[in-house]
Amino acid sequence: MKAVEVAGLGRDFVSSGHRVTALDRVDFTVDEGEIVALLGENGAGKTTLTKILATLLLPSRGTARVFGIDVTARPEEVRRRQSVVFGGERGFYNRLSARENLRFFAMLNGASPRGLRKVVERSLESVGLSDAADRAVQTYSRGMRQRLHLAIGFATDPSLVLLDEPTIGLDPVEAARLRAQISALRDRGVTILLTSHQLLDVEELADRVVALDKGRVAEDLRLADFARKAGFAATIKVSGSGAPPGPGTYRAISLRSREHTEGVWTVELAVEEWSTTSLGEIGALLDGCAVTTFEVTPARLEDSFQRLYGVGRP
Repeated sequence: MKAVEVAGLGRDFVSSGHRVTALDRVDFTVDEGEIVALLGENGAGKTTLTKILATLLLPSRGTARVFGIDVTARPEEVRRRQSVVFGGERGFYNRLSARENLRFFAMLNGASPRGLRKVVERSLESVGLSDAADRAVQTYSRGMRQRLHLAIGFATDPSLVLLDEPTIGLDPVEAARLRAQISALRDRGVTILLTSHQLLDVEELADRVVALDKGRVAEDLRLADFARKAGFAATIKVSGSGAPPGPGTYRAISLRSREHTEGVWTVELAVEEWSTTSLGEIGALLDGCAVTTFEVTPARLEDSFQRLYGVGRP
Protein backbone atom coordinates (compact mmCIF):
# COMPACT_ATOMS: atom_id res chain seq x y z
CA MET A 1 0.00 0.00 0.00
CA LYS A 2 1.16 3.52 -0.80
CA ALA A 3 1.60 5.92 2.10
CA VAL A 4 0.35 8.83 -0.02
CA GLU A 5 -1.60 8.77 -3.29
CA VAL A 6 -2.50 12.04 -4.98
CA ALA A 7 -4.47 11.94 -8.25
CA GLY A 8 -5.74 14.87 -10.32
CA LEU A 9 -5.61 17.11 -7.26
CA GLY A 10 -6.62 20.71 -7.75
CA ARG A 11 -7.37 23.67 -5.53
CA ASP A 12 -8.72 27.08 -6.51
CA PHE A 13 -8.99 30.28 -4.52
CA VAL A 14 -10.86 33.48 -5.27
CA SER A 15 -8.81 36.65 -4.92
CA SER A 16 -10.22 40.10 -5.75
CA GLY A 17 -13.01 38.48 -7.72
CA HIS A 18 -10.66 36.35 -9.80
CA ARG A 19 -10.11 32.61 -9.58
CA VAL A 20 -6.54 31.62 -8.78
CA THR A 21 -5.45 28.02 -9.30
CA ALA A 22 -2.99 26.98 -6.59
CA LEU A 23 -2.87 23.29 -7.57
CA ASP A 24 -3.63 21.92 -11.02
CA ARG A 25 -3.88 18.18 -11.79
CA VAL A 26 -1.25 17.12 -9.28
CA ASP A 27 -0.34 13.41 -9.37
CA PHE A 28 2.28 11.59 -7.30
CA THR A 29 2.69 8.79 -4.77
CA VAL A 30 4.90 8.16 -1.75
CA ASP A 31 5.97 4.67 -0.74
CA GLU A 32 5.95 3.53 2.88
CA GLY A 33 9.25 4.37 4.60
CA GLU A 34 10.31 6.94 2.00
CA ILE A 35 11.36 10.51 2.62
CA VAL A 36 10.03 12.58 -0.27
CA ALA A 37 10.83 16.28 -0.54
CA LEU A 38 8.35 18.78 -1.96
CA LEU A 39 10.27 21.56 -3.68
CA GLY A 40 9.29 24.66 -5.58
CA GLU A 41 9.46 28.43 -5.46
CA ASN A 42 7.18 30.42 -3.18
CA GLY A 43 3.66 30.18 -4.57
CA ALA A 44 4.29 26.85 -6.33
CA GLY A 45 1.61 25.12 -4.26
CA LYS A 46 3.63 23.29 -1.59
CA THR A 47 1.77 24.72 1.40
CA THR A 48 -1.64 24.21 -0.21
CA LEU A 49 -0.80 20.57 -0.95
CA THR A 50 0.49 19.98 2.58
CA LYS A 51 -2.64 21.49 4.12
CA ILE A 52 -4.89 19.23 2.01
CA LEU A 53 -2.96 16.14 3.12
CA ALA A 54 -3.16 17.41 6.70
CA THR A 55 -6.99 17.67 6.34
CA LEU A 56 -6.80 21.41 6.99
CA LEU A 57 -8.02 22.37 3.51
CA LEU A 58 -10.47 20.76 1.10
CA PRO A 59 -9.43 20.17 -2.51
CA SER A 60 -11.48 21.66 -5.32
CA ARG A 61 -11.13 18.45 -7.36
CA GLY A 62 -9.19 15.20 -7.48
CA THR A 63 -8.34 12.85 -4.64
CA ALA A 64 -5.71 12.49 -1.94
CA ARG A 65 -5.32 9.32 0.12
CA VAL A 66 -3.15 8.52 3.13
CA PHE A 67 -2.64 4.75 3.51
CA GLY A 68 -5.68 4.25 1.31
CA ILE A 69 -7.89 6.58 3.36
CA ASP A 70 -9.50 9.49 1.52
CA VAL A 71 -8.55 12.74 3.29
CA THR A 72 -11.89 14.34 2.41
CA ALA A 73 -14.23 11.44 3.18
CA ARG A 74 -12.57 10.19 6.40
CA PRO A 75 -10.39 12.99 7.81
CA GLU A 76 -10.48 11.72 11.41
CA GLU A 77 -8.93 8.39 10.39
CA VAL A 78 -6.24 10.21 8.40
CA ARG A 79 -5.33 12.35 11.41
CA ARG A 80 -4.90 9.25 13.54
CA ARG A 81 -2.31 7.89 11.09
CA GLN A 82 -0.23 11.02 10.65
CA SER A 83 1.43 13.94 12.40
CA VAL A 84 2.05 17.47 11.15
CA VAL A 85 5.21 19.31 12.23
CA PHE A 86 5.14 22.93 11.10
CA GLY A 87 7.87 24.11 13.48
CA GLY A 88 8.48 27.75 14.37
CA GLU A 89 8.05 29.65 17.61
CA ARG A 90 4.41 28.73 18.19
CA GLY A 91 2.68 25.48 19.03
CA PHE A 92 3.75 25.12 22.69
CA TYR A 93 2.68 26.24 26.12
CA ASN A 94 5.75 28.37 26.76
CA ARG A 95 5.43 28.52 30.55
CA LEU A 96 5.28 24.74 30.80
CA SER A 97 8.31 22.50 30.59
CA ALA A 98 9.15 20.35 27.58
CA ARG A 99 8.13 17.28 29.57
CA GLU A 100 4.73 18.81 30.41
CA ASN A 101 4.18 19.89 26.79
CA LEU A 102 5.04 16.43 25.53
CA ARG A 103 2.76 14.74 28.06
CA PHE A 104 -0.15 16.98 27.08
CA PHE A 105 0.24 16.67 23.31
CA ALA A 106 0.91 12.93 23.45
CA MET A 107 -2.35 12.40 25.34
CA LEU A 108 -4.13 14.74 22.93
CA ASN A 109 -2.84 12.59 20.05
CA GLY A 110 -4.09 9.35 21.58
CA ALA A 111 -1.23 8.05 23.74
CA SER A 112 -2.33 5.56 26.38
CA PRO A 113 -2.13 6.92 29.96
CA ARG A 114 -0.56 3.62 31.01
CA GLY A 115 2.45 4.01 28.71
CA LEU A 116 2.60 7.78 28.73
CA ARG A 117 5.73 8.16 30.84
CA LYS A 118 7.69 5.81 28.59
CA VAL A 119 6.51 7.67 25.48
CA VAL A 120 7.56 11.03 26.91
CA GLU A 121 10.99 9.86 28.07
CA ARG A 122 11.73 8.09 24.80
CA SER A 123 10.70 11.16 22.80
CA LEU A 124 12.84 13.52 24.86
CA GLU A 125 15.83 11.21 24.56
CA SER A 126 15.38 10.81 20.79
CA VAL A 127 15.91 14.54 20.22
CA GLY A 128 18.52 15.14 22.91
CA LEU A 129 16.33 17.11 25.29
CA SER A 130 16.35 14.83 28.34
CA ASP A 131 18.71 17.09 30.33
CA ALA A 132 16.57 20.18 29.64
CA ALA A 133 13.20 18.44 29.91
CA ASP A 134 12.09 20.30 33.05
CA ARG A 135 12.98 23.78 31.86
CA ALA A 136 10.21 26.10 30.70
CA VAL A 137 10.00 26.12 26.89
CA GLN A 138 10.22 29.94 26.92
CA THR A 139 13.88 29.55 27.93
CA TYR A 140 14.68 27.31 24.94
CA SER A 141 16.76 28.38 21.95
CA ARG A 142 15.23 28.17 18.49
CA GLY A 143 17.06 24.92 17.80
CA MET A 144 15.74 23.36 21.01
CA ARG A 145 12.21 24.42 20.09
CA GLN A 146 12.57 22.77 16.69
CA ARG A 147 13.72 19.59 18.39
CA LEU A 148 10.72 19.72 20.71
CA HIS A 149 8.44 20.06 17.68
CA LEU A 150 10.02 16.87 16.32
CA ALA A 151 9.60 15.07 19.63
CA ILE A 152 5.88 15.95 19.75
CA GLY A 153 5.41 15.01 16.09
CA PHE A 154 6.99 11.58 16.44
CA ALA A 155 5.85 10.79 20.00
CA THR A 156 2.82 8.65 19.16
CA ASP A 157 4.55 6.70 16.36
CA PRO A 158 2.64 8.15 13.39
CA SER A 159 2.85 6.28 10.10
CA LEU A 160 3.28 9.55 8.14
CA VAL A 161 4.86 12.84 9.18
CA LEU A 162 4.32 16.05 7.22
CA LEU A 163 7.50 17.95 8.06
CA ASP A 164 7.69 21.64 7.13
CA GLU A 165 10.97 23.62 7.11
CA PRO A 166 12.62 21.71 9.98
CA THR A 167 15.90 23.67 10.01
CA ILE A 168 14.76 27.16 9.05
CA GLY A 169 16.51 29.84 11.11
CA LEU A 170 18.96 27.42 12.71
CA ASP A 171 22.72 27.86 12.77
CA PRO A 172 24.76 25.21 10.86
CA VAL A 173 25.57 23.19 13.99
CA GLU A 174 21.95 23.03 15.18
CA ALA A 175 20.73 22.28 11.63
CA ALA A 176 23.17 19.38 11.27
CA ARG A 177 22.11 18.00 14.67
CA LEU A 178 18.45 18.19 13.72
CA ARG A 179 19.05 16.42 10.38
CA ALA A 180 20.84 13.62 12.22
CA GLN A 181 17.88 13.27 14.59
CA ILE A 182 15.40 13.18 11.70
CA SER A 183 17.48 10.43 10.08
CA ALA A 184 17.43 8.45 13.31
CA LEU A 185 13.67 8.86 13.66
CA ARG A 186 13.24 7.78 10.05
CA ASP A 187 14.83 4.45 11.01
CA ARG A 188 11.59 3.63 12.83
CA GLY A 189 10.06 3.16 9.38
CA VAL A 190 8.08 6.39 9.39
CA THR A 191 7.18 7.92 6.02
CA ILE A 192 8.11 11.61 5.78
CA LEU A 193 6.89 14.24 3.34
CA LEU A 194 9.42 17.06 3.71
CA THR A 195 8.95 20.66 2.61
CA SER A 196 12.07 22.80 2.77
CA HIS A 197 13.86 25.70 1.11
CA GLN A 198 17.10 24.42 2.63
CA LEU A 199 18.44 22.21 -0.13
CA LEU A 200 21.06 20.71 2.16
CA ASP A 201 18.17 19.20 4.16
CA VAL A 202 16.85 17.64 0.97
CA GLU A 203 20.26 16.34 -0.14
CA GLU A 204 20.96 14.68 3.18
CA LEU A 205 17.48 13.36 3.98
CA ALA A 206 15.36 12.76 0.88
CA ASP A 207 15.08 9.66 -1.27
CA ARG A 208 13.03 11.41 -3.92
CA VAL A 209 12.03 14.91 -4.97
CA VAL A 210 8.66 16.12 -6.26
CA ALA A 211 9.13 19.60 -7.72
CA LEU A 212 6.10 21.84 -8.10
CA ASP A 213 5.95 24.72 -10.56
CA LYS A 214 2.90 26.99 -10.73
CA GLY A 215 0.72 24.37 -9.10
CA ARG A 216 1.79 21.45 -11.28
CA VAL A 217 4.27 18.62 -10.84
CA ALA A 218 7.31 19.65 -12.87
CA GLU A 219 9.57 16.76 -11.83
CA ASP A 220 9.23 13.53 -9.86
CA LEU A 221 12.69 12.02 -9.64
CA ARG A 222 14.99 10.17 -7.30
CA LEU A 223 17.57 12.55 -5.90
CA ALA A 224 20.45 11.11 -7.92
CA ASP A 225 18.52 11.60 -11.16
CA PHE A 226 18.29 15.37 -10.83
CA ALA A 227 21.93 15.87 -11.75
CA ARG A 228 21.50 13.58 -14.75
CA LYS A 229 18.41 15.47 -15.90
CA ALA A 230 20.18 18.81 -15.48
CA GLY A 231 23.14 17.57 -17.53
CA PHE A 232 25.57 18.31 -14.73
CA ALA A 233 27.23 15.67 -12.57
CA ALA A 234 30.33 17.34 -11.12
CA THR A 235 32.91 20.10 -11.28
CA ILE A 236 36.57 19.19 -11.68
CA LYS A 237 39.37 21.61 -10.81
CA VAL A 238 42.79 20.61 -12.10
CA SER A 239 46.12 22.37 -11.56
CA GLY A 240 49.56 21.66 -12.92
CA SER A 241 52.84 23.07 -14.12
CA GLY A 242 54.42 23.49 -17.52
CA ALA A 243 52.31 23.52 -20.66
CA PRO A 244 48.57 23.90 -19.95
CA PRO A 245 45.86 21.78 -21.59
CA GLY A 246 45.17 22.83 -25.14
CA PRO A 247 41.80 23.80 -26.62
CA GLY A 248 39.44 21.17 -27.95
CA THR A 249 35.85 20.30 -28.76
CA TYR A 250 34.06 18.00 -26.34
CA ARG A 251 30.59 16.52 -25.95
CA ALA A 252 30.43 15.37 -22.31
CA ILE A 253 32.58 18.00 -20.61
CA SER A 254 32.85 21.77 -20.89
CA LEU A 255 35.59 24.20 -19.90
CA ARG A 256 34.36 26.69 -17.30
CA SER A 257 37.55 28.63 -16.69
CA ARG A 258 41.25 28.59 -17.48
CA GLU A 259 44.11 30.42 -15.72
CA HIS A 260 47.85 30.39 -16.44
CA THR A 261 50.24 32.48 -14.36
CA GLU A 262 53.95 32.08 -13.61
CA GLY A 263 54.18 28.55 -14.92
CA VAL A 264 51.17 27.26 -12.98
CA TRP A 265 47.88 26.56 -14.73
CA THR A 266 44.39 25.81 -13.42
CA VAL A 267 41.34 24.69 -15.37
CA GLU A 268 37.80 24.09 -14.16
CA LEU A 269 35.60 21.61 -15.99
CA ALA A 270 31.91 20.79 -15.82
CA VAL A 271 31.07 17.12 -16.31
CA GLU A 272 27.61 16.47 -17.73
CA GLU A 273 27.48 12.78 -16.79
CA TRP A 274 29.95 10.17 -15.65
CA SER A 275 30.47 7.88 -18.64
CA THR A 276 33.20 6.35 -20.76
CA THR A 277 32.81 9.38 -23.05
CA SER A 278 33.36 11.98 -20.30
CA LEU A 279 36.24 10.04 -18.77
CA GLY A 280 37.87 9.67 -22.18
CA GLU A 281 37.50 13.38 -22.88
CA ILE A 282 39.05 14.30 -19.51
CA GLY A 283 41.96 11.98 -20.28
CA ALA A 284 42.40 13.49 -23.74
CA LEU A 285 42.31 17.05 -22.36
CA LEU A 286 44.99 16.34 -19.75
CA ASP A 287 47.12 14.03 -21.91
CA GLY A 288 50.77 15.03 -21.60
CA CYS A 289 50.12 17.61 -18.86
CA ALA A 290 52.00 17.64 -15.55
CA VAL A 291 49.03 17.51 -13.17
CA THR A 292 49.68 18.41 -9.52
CA THR A 293 46.13 18.59 -8.10
CA PHE A 294 42.83 17.04 -9.22
CA GLU A 295 39.69 17.93 -7.24
CA VAL A 296 36.21 16.58 -7.94
CA THR A 297 33.14 18.30 -6.47
CA PRO A 298 29.85 16.44 -7.04
CA ALA A 299 26.97 18.57 -8.30
CA ARG A 300 24.77 19.99 -5.57
CA LEU A 301 21.00 19.91 -5.79
CA GLU A 302 21.07 23.70 -5.95
CA ASP A 303 23.25 23.54 -9.09
CA SER A 304 20.79 21.16 -10.73
CA PHE A 305 17.82 23.39 -9.89
CA GLN A 306 19.60 26.41 -11.28
CA ARG A 307 20.26 24.66 -14.56
CA LEU A 308 16.75 23.22 -14.84
CA TYR A 309 14.68 26.20 -13.72
CA GLY A 310 17.02 29.19 -13.80
CA VAL A 311 16.63 29.76 -10.05
CA GLY A 312 19.02 29.16 -7.21
CA ARG A 313 16.63 28.06 -4.51
CA PRO A 314 13.16 26.52 -4.57
